[in-house]
Amino acid sequence: LAKAYPTNKLPDLRGEFIRGWDDGRGIDAGRVLLSIQTGMLEKHRHIVVANDGYDTKDEWELATIFKKTYTQGRGLDAANTGGSLIPSPTLHSRGSIGNTGGSETRPRNIAFNYIVRAA
Repeated sequence: LAKAYPTNKLPDLRGEFIRGWDDGRGIDAGRVLLSIQTGMLEKHRHIVVANDGYDTKDEWELATIFKKTYTQGRGLDAANTGGSLIPSPTLHSRGSIGNTGGSETRPRNIAFNYIVRAA
């Protein structure tokens, strides 16, 4: 342990996710022991499929659904639509989400070498 932690102090892992150090395996290339990675969100899609209670089912962005409800004289008064901004809404999300610059989704983490002691 003294070789891995020359300061004789173990790293402070409070609030961190531990990611096993790959040590050249190629799964997480370029990492060194105890290096920290920031969190990241991979680009992915969410399309909104909706039926607003008046028109046929179609794919829209949420902004289009609310704009359409408002401009067709229905307003956005939830009290007049049975507690919903869109009468009889049916929504299934499949819209587009940008990424934070990476190719995977992961939390902030620290590369750590798991040591197992056989008893």
